[in-house]
Amino acid sequence: MRLSTIDLIVVVIYAIGIFGLAQWVSRDKGGHQKDSSDYFLASKSLPWWAIGASLIAANISAEQIVGMAGSGYAIGLAIASYEWMAALTLLIVGKFFLPIFLRNEIYTMPQFLEQRYGPSIRTLMAVFWLALYVFVNLTSIIWLGSIAVTQVAGVDQTVALIGLGLFALLYQLRGGLKAVALTDIVQVTLLVFGGLTISYLTLSQIGGDAGVLGGFAELSRRAPEKFDMILSADNPFYKDLPGLSVLIGGMWIANLSYWGFNQYIIQRALAAKSLPEAQKGIVFAAYLKLLMPLVIVVPGIAAVLLAPDLAKPDEAYPTMMRLLPSGLLGLVFAALIAAIIASTASKINSIATIFTLDLYAKRTSESGQMDAGQERKLVRIGRIAATIAILIAIVAARPLLGGADQAFQFIQEFSGFFTPGITVIFLLGLFWKRATEAGAIGAAIASVVLSYLFREFAPGIPFMDRMGIVFLLSLGLAILLSLAVKGRGDANRITMQGVSFGTSTGFNVAGLGVILILIALYATWW
Repeated sequence: MRLSTIDLIVVVIYAIGIFGLAQWVSRDKGGHQKDSSDYFLASKSLPWWAIGASLIAANISAEQIVGMAGSGYAIGLAIASYEWMAALTLLIVGKFFLPIFLRNEIYTMPQFLEQRYGPSIRTLMAVFWLALYVFVNLTSIIWLGSIAVTQVAGVDQTVALIGLGLFALLYQLRGGLKAVALTDIVQVTLLVFGGLTISYLTLSQIGGDAGVLGGFAELSRRAPEKFDMILSADNPFYKDLPGLSVLIGGMWIANLSYWGFNQYIIQRALAAKSLPEAQKGIVFAAYLKLLMPLVIVVPGIAAVLLAPDLAKPDEAYPTMMRLLPSGLLGLVFAALIAAIIASTASKINSIATIFTLDLYAKRTSESGQMDAGQERKLVRIGRIAATIAILIAIVAARPLLGGADQAFQFIQEFSGFFTPGITVIFLLGLFWKRATEAGAIGAAIASVVLSYLFREFAPGIPFMDRMGIVFLLSLGLAILLSLAVKGRGDANRITMQGVSFGTSTGFNVAGLGVILILIALYATWW
């Protein structure tokens, strides 16, 4: 596939426009110079629409678009559970987690761990998350993103890799989280429009004179095996999506960890102007997640009929892009780039936030009170950390992820080693007063050790089931250690005074809507 001149013009207009918008929202008003709150938490002033859009923009990147469309081609609609169950998880995060985080003025997840358990686990987890974000997540976003750009535009992959990384860095370097979040509404709009356009064209081609709805009915009739939401044990992809575990098992562990305790994601909600505003943003994101399978998965399923002989499932989305006429192809390609840039910029900003606030600032100021000069220095350190992080990722991407397919599977496996322990640590920290640092560290270690043992000695257990089992075992160990080894008397500085889990009528009605839609979706395609 090659882009025409009009396509290239569209992409250039997008790049100039989004960069200019990011710089415009990043400007300092009235001579005010950015402090750490401005740069890392957008002055704690984000509106609901920016929070919701930014949550999705941070979440959806090229590897997810291409990968989930490929899974739609291979597995079918069942892969949509990752999106639909995330919508329900977001409601839980908004109702039960955010009130505690915002009441205690939490700005990073390692900071919460220190206030709840003690300083040792804050440093330990800050270093862990930095290593994970730089060498696993950031490298994967720009590497797999560069592959997608190369496949569609024919650009040399090294050029694409460097270009994506540096553009994402420069795009957010001046304004920090504010530049990322306030422009993500444009990025998400473009992403959704691009995906819906491909879905419309593919279904229209299948339906002919019957149109889009006729095309969807025809797709369902001719490929009924692709519309089973809960896979049976004899399904060849059962190990990837093990039946009811999708609804009541290990997927909850992954979702709670990702949407509730991941700095990269939760930072947007922590930057809200108020709790109700954060909760409105969460609901907005939940509805966008309900829409995502139509944007990403349906084109992959449509490729089963339109391109049945693909060499690899991941070729489905780029192949469907070839149906687009010139100009529109450029716009959808810009949407693909938008997904890459938004995720990369979000990751860079989270790396800078953790390094600056959890390691550097913690080391240089025990009082927590800083003058204007020190605050400006923190912003400068954050920018330096962001620059170094993306340069490391660009250099390390090819050596670490030279085999993209295997690398992506490794990333999922690697993250799954830690996910059960992280979920245990935070859930006990939020909702059980007797949890101690010994229990938390024990859960973290047990999560890695048990995950490795299960993988080596019980490889037949589906990955999702393994996470559920390891979570329960780590939870039991954490409880036992917490009861056996008492924490310091001043270890828990998280207050529940003034915390209310009551939510507005609007949140409750919108949340009920999400639940009813999910019931309808699963009842239809069970």
